[in-house]
Amino acid sequence: MSEFMNAIGDLVKEKGIPQEVIMEAIESALISAYKKNYGTAANVRVEINEFTGDVEVLMQKTVVEEVEDEFTEISLEEAREIDSRYEIDDIVEYEVTPKDFGRIAAQTAKQVVVQRLREAERGMVFDNYISRQGDLITGIVQRISNETLFVNIGNTEGILVKGERAAGEKYKVNDRIKAYIMDVRKSAKGPQIFLSRTHPGFVERLFELEVPEIEDGDVVIKSIAREAGSRTKIAVYTEDEDIDPVGACVGQNGSRVRNIVDELWGEKIDITTWDEDPAVLISNVLSPAKVEKVMVDEEEHAATVVVPDYQLSLAIGKEGQNVRLAARLCGWKIDIKSHSQYFGEGEDFEEEEEYDGEEYVEYEE
Repeated sequence: MSEFMNAIGDLVKEKGIPQEVIMEAIESALISAYKKNYGTAANVRVEINEFTGDVEVLMQKTVVEEVEDEFTEISLEEAREIDSRYEIDDIVEYEVTPKDFGRIAAQTAKQVVVQRLREAERGMVFDNYISRQGDLITGIVQRISNETLFVNIGNTEGILVKGERAAGEKYKVNDRIKAYIMDVRKSAKGPQIFLSRTHPGFVERLFELEVPEIEDGDVVIKSIAREAGSRTKIAVYTEDEDIDPVGACVGQNGSRVRNIVDELWGEKIDITTWDEDPAVLISNVLSPAKVEKVMVDEEEHAATVVVPDYQLSLAIGKEGQNVRLAARLCGWKIDIKSHSQYFGEGEDFEEEEEYDGEEYVEYEE
């Protein structure tokens, strides 16, 4: 095999680019070189012998009765001088490789080949990461510029801007970091991979990593609501009566959820059970507050919730966070009333209307 083909083989191994992509780039570059150096827009193609590396320039002309464009057409008479079997509209192809083409082509084509190889490499990186959008990835902080982290994730770098990290998260160069692949875009400089640690999907992927029942599909994460750096509410569900979905997520002695809380720098996590009954679901997601009564307005997709007087502030949460996350988690508008606000002082409701939601777990480091 020629030196030329050996060099191609080295590129294939080094860059991981298929040989046919490289050969196509080189052939295209050589055509450009021929047209530029020999002042013609002739219809030519280049053929490279994959064993010897020899290059041939082949001109193609269409057989016509009367030639109007000598660069693309050949008369029937001339064509039959080459081969008597040619007919009108046939394509005649013959070699037109100049003697010094090898030297000129190498000089002219080098830049084009490098560019095409770079484009092909970028295309492969883009295709790889666009298919991984929404996945969890681990990398090393490579550099920091204006609080934007540039993360080495293998054959490219990911971008983690300040707004996609929770307040209080601090990293330095060479720190290992997990992140969620939020977006992948093409740019003039190549693919850009935008990472996030605040996206709800980041928490979902961490649970998949820690909880085998979720990875296997036995337990399903139905909804996540998150205020990154502060609190996340997650609702889980299973059809398997032998599995406790909340317990599976928490793990023995809290081991599974503790790992996630550590990764989230101490963010609080509420884990509760999903239910198709909106009244049950709303009661569940308002935990840790205890709920007395849930009245659902299906048409308005809204609910009024009554809680004991002493539970009102807990149900609403600091600056309204608990009810805000609960509403986001279940997708319902929630109006919370204390017992006294709804029933009046000293009044009560009938025992059969009392409702308690499913158990839930709140976890924080």
